[in-house]
Amino acid sequence: MVAIRSPDRQREGIMFGAVVFTYGMLMSFVLSGAARNRKAQRPNPKILEFVGLVLCGVSVALSVSLFGYAAMDQLAG
Repeated sequence: MVAIRSPDRQREGIMFGAVVFTYGMLMSFVLSGAARNRKAQRPNPKILEFVGLVLCGVSVALSVSLFGYAAMDQLAG
């Protein structure tokens, strides 16, 4: 049996890909900027620190959410 994806499911996949791509680009920009500033012994700009903290918070929240989901799935089934 062949599963046919509806147009709504295709759009969800595209949007998820766009979010992951944006997250990756922001994370690489923050990490490369922080490394460059550390080599030059300069302080990081406030916006770089803010974006880095937000991305760190998103990473932690997502990992805790996925861990909780996996734990609930194991306990339920």
